[in-house]
Amino acid sequence: MTSPAQTPARPCQGCGASVAFAPGTAVLRCPYCGAEERIAAPARQVREFSYDAFTAKPRVRALARHQLSCPGCGARTDSDALSRACQFCGTHLVADAARDDQIAPEAVLPFALDRGGAREALRTWVKSRWFAPNRLKKVSEAETMKSTYLPHWTFDAQTVSDYTGRRGEHYYVTTSHTDANGNRRTRRERRTRWYPASGRVARGFDDVLTPATGRLPAERLTALQPWPLAHALPYDPAYLAGHHSLRYDHEPQAGFEQAKQLMAEVIHGDCRRAIGGDVQRVSSVRTNYSGITFKLVLLPVWAGNYLFAGRTYQVLINGANGEVQGDRPYSVVKISLAVAAVVLIVAVAVWLYLVNHA
Repeated sequence: MTSPAQTPARPCQGCGASVAFAPGTAVLRCPYCGAEERIAAPARQVREFSYDAFTAKPRVRALARHQLSCPGCGARTDSDALSRACQFCGTHLVADAARDDQIAPEAVLPFALDRGGAREALRTWVKSRWFAPNRLKKVSEAETMKSTYLPHWTFDAQTVSDYTGRRGEHYYVTTSHTDANGNRRTRRERRTRWYPASGRVARGFDDVLTPATGRLPAERLTALQPWPLAHALPYDPAYLAGHHSLRYDHEPQAGFEQAKQLMAEVIHGDCRRAIGGDVQRVSSVRTNYSGITFKLVLLPVWAGNYLFAGRTYQVLINGANGEVQGDRPYSVVKISLAVAAVVLIVAVAVWLYLVNHA
């Protein structure tokens, strides 16, 4: 695989420095003189691509590193990122994804939160952590905070699912028994009649999202949802200028397997509703997929680490809506006091019960 070319850094019209995308705007802004250049409105719509057509074509799967050549100082850097800053002079570099053997991004959700917004989101999150040490509330910014576009796959599909299972319907009977004092007592008991059930359900899925990178825990990226994908724009390297961005390392096939698991949870609920009754048991589901389309979209994340009591904790911030997910310390003292309070409340409740029924 040949190394891709790179998109030339855009110089500021005022001072010649590299401009960067300003989160929450549609402009490239110079970090030195403040001059702005508006990003052109997209000339096309975000497209979806046939998954079947993609899998039918042989592709080279090797992931070669880009060789980025800085137009500012001439330094050459090997990188597996789509965009980054030159480590020597700070010039903003963006690789030309169209000349990569990888699938080019089709859409990008631009950053809406700037660094100040990310700091505020972190402060709010820190203050809301129960059972955290009081000193944690003084943490107002991560030691390192990098604006990073992370690759994700989205999948659309039409599904038809045949299911088998059982439908349970409750009914009540009156039973009698003898208590410890020899008295006859009656009570109503709920029971369930089960009937076989089978049928077919259909559902269309739109933009089922799966991470396309293994650099960060998938469960943490999932927890950053929901993403306002309706605001995603056709890919334009201008939105990457001044921000880090990763290439994908999970192929679409792996992404679709994850997407099918997410679809299966929804389909299982459809089957239960179709079975009806009071309770349901789903024995088997066989799903056929058609009209599968996919695309690669870059999503904005502020990724950083903060230091507390000599230990480093990772934090991720959704760059579109400020949702925060991360590691945090726990206060042993607070947890112990909370447990003691619960034990005390239970003890008092038991004592009051014994006094009232003595």
